[in-house]
Formats: sequence, C-alpha cells, structure tokens
Amino acid sequence: MPSVPLPPKESNLFKRILKCYEQKQYKNGLKFCKMILSNPKFAEHGETLAMKGLTLNCLGKKEEAYEFVRKGLRNDVKSHVCWHVYGLLQRSDKKYDEAIKCYRNALKLDKDNLQILRDLSLLQIQMRDLEGYRETRYQLLQLRPTQRASWIGYAIAYHLLKDYDMALKLLEEFRKTQQIPPNKIDYEYSELILYQNQVMREADLFQESLEHIETYEKQICDKLIVEEIKGEMLLKLGRLKEAGEVYKELIERNAENWYYYEGLEKSLQPSEKFRELMDKFLRVNFSKGCPPLFTTLKSLYYNPEKVSTIQELVTGYEASLKTCDLFGPCENGEREPPTTLLWVRYFLAQHFDKLGQCSLALDYINAAIASTPTLIELFYLKAKIYKHVGNLKEAAKWMDEAQSLDTADRFINSKCAKYMLRANMVKDAEEMCSKFTREGTSAMENLNEMQCMWFQTECAAAYQRLGKYGDALKKCHEVERHFFEITDDQFDFHTYCMRKMTLRAYVDLLRLEDVLRKHAFYFKAARSAIEIYLKLHDNPLTNESKEQEVNSENLSAKELKKMLSKQRRAQKKAKLEEERKHAERERQQKNQKKKRDEEEEETSGPREELVPEKLERVSMVENPLEEAIKFLIPLKNLIGDNIDTHLLAFEIYFRKGKFLLMLQSVKRAFAINSNNPWLHECLIKFSKAVSDHSNLPEIVSKVLNQEMQKIFVNKNLESFNEEFLKHNATSIQHQLSGAKMMYFLDKSRQEKAIAVATRLDKNMRDKNVKTLTKVFEALLDGSFGSCHTQCEEYQAACHKLFPFTSAFMPATNEDDSSIASVNHTAINHDLLSNEI
Repeated sequence: MPSVPLPPKESNLFKRILKCYEQKQYKNGLKFCKMILSNPKFAEHGETLAMKGLTLNCLGKKEEAYEFVRKGLRNDVKSHVCWHVYGLLQRSDKKYDEAIKCYRNALKLDKDNLQILRDLSLLQIQMRDLEGYRETRYQLLQLRPTQRASWIGYAIAYHLLKDYDMALKLLEEFRKTQQIPPNKIDYEYSELILYQNQVMREADLFQESLEHIETYEKQICDKLIVEEIKGEMLLKLGRLKEAGEVYKELIERNAENWYYYEGLEKSLQPSEKFRELMDKFLRVNFSKGCPPLFTTLKSLYYNPEKVSTIQELVTGYEASLKTCDLFGPCENGEREPPTTLLWVRYFLAQHFDKLGQCSLALDYINAAIASTPTLIELFYLKAKIYKHVGNLKEAAKWMDEAQSLDTADRFINSKCAKYMLRANMVKDAEEMCSKFTREGTSAMENLNEMQCMWFQTECAAAYQRLGKYGDALKKCHEVERHFFEITDDQFDFHTYCMRKMTLRAYVDLLRLEDVLRKHAFYFKAARSAIEIYLKLHDNPLTNESKEQEVNSENLSAKELKKMLSKQRRAQKKAKLEEERKHAERERQQKNQKKKRDEEEEETSGPREELVPEKLERVSMVENPLEEAIKFLIPLKNLIGDNIDTHLLAFEIYFRKGKFLLMLQSVKRAFAINSNNPWLHECLIKFSKAVSDHSNLPEIVSKVLNQEMQKIFVNKNLESFNEEFLKHNATSIQHQLSGAKMMYFLDKSRQEKAIAVATRLDKNMRDKNVKTLTKVFEALLDGSFGSCHTQCEEYQAACHKLFPFTSAFMPATNEDDSSIASVNHTAINHDLLSNEI
C-alpha cells in the first residue's frame, strides 16, 4: 500500500531533506527525517524512510541504509522516489545492472521524470549499453528540446554506434540554433565545429571534412588542430604538394613532433641520398653533443644496409678523431673538441649493444668513462649493456653509480629502482624510491597511493622470482584495483564533458576506457598473477612447504640448515616489520583530518586489505584457478591478438579439465602463430590428455577429434614433434620446446632430448642470453628429469659465449652465480618467463 501523502508541514520538511542531500548536509537531513518519522501518523512513510537510508549510506552506514531503503520500498512500492533511491544505493555499491533495473521500475511509475532519465543514461553509457543510451537520450530530447545537452547526448549516441550520417544531421541541426556571429570566437562553438569534423573524418568524408574546416576556420580557437586536419585530409585526397607545404609550416612551429615529419615524408616521397644526408646529419649532432642521437636513428636498424652505412661512418669518425681531431683524416678545417670523440664513443656503445656485440659495446663505453668519469649518461648506458648481457646485479650497481652523480634527478632514481627490482633487490629499490616519496609513510604504500604501476609490476615480478607469491599477488591485485578505479572515475565525466562541450576529449575518453585493460601494465600484472595461481594450484602450500621449496639437491646438510635458519630469521624480521607498518598505518589513520574522514564516509566503504599471507594461502582454502580466471577474462576480451593470452588460458583450462575451452584456446593461438614453441607444447599436452580420457561425452569427443585432425593432419604425436623439430632446426626456442615434448612423450629418450635442447652450433640463429637462459632453466627445473652433469656442461659452454652473464658464471659462494640460486629462482617451465 502507498504511504499516506504528507501534509504541507511535513511536505516542506521532505523538500528540505532532498535539499540537504544535494548539498551534502547529511546530518541536517537526518534531523528532518527524524522530525517526520517521529510523528506516529508518518512513522512508516516510505519515501522518508528511503531518503533516510540514502543519507545514512552517504555517512558510511551501509547496513542501516539498506534496511531503511528496503523498508521504505516495501511500504510504498508504487513510489518512483523509493525505486529511484534504491537505484542510487545500488549505484553507490557499483551494482550498475541492479541500479538500472531500479531506474526502469521508477520510470514505469513516472515515465517523464528528467532526473531518473538522466541517471539512467549515465549508467547506460558507463556500462556501454549504447542502444539503451540512445533511447534514453531520445526521451530526454523530446522532454527538453531546447537544452544543449539533449541534442549533444543524442548525437554522441549515434556517433558511438557508428551511425555517422545521423550524428552529423543532429549536430548540424543543433549548430544552426547557435547564434554565433561569424567574426566572433566562442570556445564552446569552436569545440562543436571540431567535433563535427571528427565525425566526418571517422566517416571517411575527407573532402567534406576539408571544406568544413576551411569554412569555419576563423571561428575555431585551436589553430594548431586546424592545420593538422588540413594536412591529414590533403594527404588522404592525394594532394601531396599542398600537404607538404602544410607539414613544413607545422615543423617550423614544432620541430619535435614526429607526426609532422611522417606527414612530410608521405607528401615528398622517401629520399635515396641516404649516405650523404646521414653523414651530414651525424657530424652536426656529434659536434654539438646530442645524447638522444641513437634513439633518433634506432628506427632505421631494421634495415641491415642502413645499419652498415651508419657503422662505417661512425667507426671512421672515431678512428680519425683519435688521431687528428677531425671527422676525416684528409679533411681541412677547424678541429673538433674532445667532447666530439666522447659522443662518438657513446653512440658506438649503443650501436654495438643494439647489435648484440656486448664486449665491443663495453669497450667503447669504458673508454668514454675513462675520458669523462662525471657524465651520468655513460654510467646509465653501461648499466643498460650489463642488463642486456644478463648480469642484473652488475647493471643495478652501475645504475646506482649513475644516480649517485645526481641524486635530485627523479628519472635516474626511478631507473635505478627498476634495475634493482630486476635484480630482485626489492628493499634497496624501495629505499631508492623513498627519496622522492612522501615523508611519514613507507615508500611502498605511497607508490601504491600514487598508482605507480611500473614499480608495482616490476615488484610483482621480483617477488615472483623470489618465490614470495603472497607479496607478488598483493602487487598484482593493487594494479587491478587501479584499473578498476580508473574505469569507475569516468562516471564523473558523463555530464561534465557535455556541459563544458569538450566533446572530442569525451569520446576519446570513452574509447580509452573501453580498452583500458589492454594496457601493458595490466597485462604484466595479470600474467604474473595467472602464473602464480597456476603454480599454487600445481604445488599447494602447506605450513611446511616454505622450507621444502628450497632446493637442497646441490646443498650439503650444513648449508641447508644454515639457509633454513636464515630464512626463519628473515621471516621473523619481516613479520615484525609488517606489524610495525600496521601500527604506523593505524596511527596515521587516527590523525587524519576531519574533512578527509567525512569524504571517506561518503564512499562505498573501506576495501578489504590485501594481506600477502592470505593471498598466498588461497590454494589451501579456495580454488586458485578461479582467481586466475578473474585476471584472464579482460585479456581474452581485449588482448585476443596476443598469443600469450590464449596460451595462458589453455594452461588454466588444462588444469580444470575443460576440453572444449582448451580447444578454443589452442585454435585461437594457432590462428595467430601456428609455429609458436609454447603453442607446440600445449598442442601435444592437449592431444595426449584427450587420448588419455576415454570417458568423454560422445559429442565432445567427436568435436575434439575433428578439430585436432585439422591441426595434426593424422600424424601421431611423435611424428608431429619430429616434424616440428625438423622444420625449426635453426631456432633454439623451438628446439627447446620440441626436446621437452620428446622427453614428455618418452622418458627413455632423455639423452637425445637434452642433446637437441643444448645445441649451440653456428647455424642456430637465436643464440642470445634470453633463449640460452631459458634452456638452462629447463635443465634445472626438471623438464628433462635429473641431468646435473649435462647442466654443468651447458653452463660452461654458455659462459664461453657470454662471459658477463651471471647465470652462466662458474659456481661460487655467491648465491647469484650458483646453480642452486638459478634453480631456486627459475620460473616454471610451463609458463612464460619474464624478459631480461
């Protein structure tokens, strides 16, 4: 039954409740609610109860809020106010689908309520229900045809649905209503014109776009974008000479914009005078000392002929400058200063590092450092070279040396922290970052508050390599939360952007949010999380498993006891440190200002704290594969063109025994790259799993057999594997995968499999640190069973090829160069390894 209508006095009080809610005067709002509800006649008034609940929710009292709102709705189920309030409550909890249902129920009772329609449209665009958004915006346009937002919102709906003709018609009809004199510049009108032009360009109306921009050029505030649009459209229309003139003017305005050079290149066609122009270009930049010179030319390194030309020129400069301070031995002219030779050597170090000739690169950079031992760039590059040869601790050492030369440089500080994380020096990295984080709080917490995701993804990878899975998962979940918050933050812009007429930026924002989790930071965090959850599924943690995880095969009883004792002390110290941090956090929370407390109360409540131990022990009480799938879903939706997405999916479904989903994963991966080595392993494991499960439903078995025949072409697994090895005879990565599958299918062929995996003859084309390290890890992690002797022999052979790589150095007392250390940090061979 509907509640009793309020008399004038109580009706005025109810209006004041609404006003207090709008003005965020929540405590006053509760007082007015109490004045109405204290009257026995209106103690069960549904709308007042609902508003009391909504107000309590803004004060952080969520349970009471739901109790009052639901009670109000039960007392007055025919009230659009109660349904609207219930929708607002659901929206505050991010339950957008439920909120939409509530709004639709409210509209059934009051179909022309503007506020409910606006709120509904916001949720529809947030959830990308574009068809529903268009319908709601049409209703708003009918109800308020004179309002600007009504026209703009309706036009944007058609634009997002790619109905460009209708969007342009609506925008033009609205533009005609704007009484802006031709000689007047109005920012909002300017943005409308530019938005119209954007829709034209997306509709491939190039001629119309050019004519449009030329017609309204004088009324557009942003003169730069006008010229950029002209250049782009002239190129599209094939008017190259005119486009070239536009891009020349743009380059004069901003000589640092690569987009302008690309446009000019397209309009002029490429020049063939490469050597002559490169010689002139290099001399000028070496003379004036231009550190980013190699970065500028790096894009040319795909072409061996151009690389050879650059190398010939620069090595010639170096030889001549050493003897006569001139670029050429027979040249006359002013002699070059000593700094020119310095920058030439700096360039050559980068050049040979790029080509993988690290010894030469180190020779050149050491010569440069010997001449100028105070230049940060030199130590930075030396660290980079050591990183590329796989000696991460040495790389971190030299990057630390670089940052010590300028401790006020945030960039070099961040780089040093990153290198330390790559070397698994998490504590050192945190201390390095603390120089630029807020005082009074730990660097780790402050970096999380600032959403510093490069640090968190690197930190997660470091913890993963160290076997600290709980800490790694904490970082992965923190990154996931950042992306959730960024997605949720767009809510504030749905009305703001239309009100301020920033329409181009608004559409760009929506499109960015649609593919947000395509970002590399999310992929790295998701991949790490999935790998860890797979590891936890394969090896569930128990109370004793921490100690058992230490590989004792290569340690004596005394060394093992010493290591375990050291681990226990470290765990105790870490626990005390965590307790100290927790106490510090509580103290800081108590000292927060009242204003901040009130702001926090208005949110949907505190989030669950991420505790590493709890995350790590998920394998003991929950299903880690389900947690892995939560990270996988956005990858499947947005990064389907990356083969790793589908192979990670296969690894999850393989463990869940979901054969059709396994088939889906390998088929999608096969369509991207049928010759991928990881895919080859998955295909063989999948085929063997299918043959081993004879109790599959008939229809499932039929589908699996049909699809697998298309891939294996009626070959048995051994023949399929042998053909794979033969087809990829010069690739170490492919030989490794084929060898692992050879041993997987037949354990008696261990010697043959190891011989295949460890081939290092001159024909192998990917003989680099990364691939050889993967082979070494496979020998250690059990992919070929017990093979200690072969492992040592392979390590020695690799050390001859890459003497600076720490993983291949002969065993010493230092953990980082011992086989035991590599074994301890090796990544599960079924999963992706992190790049060096």
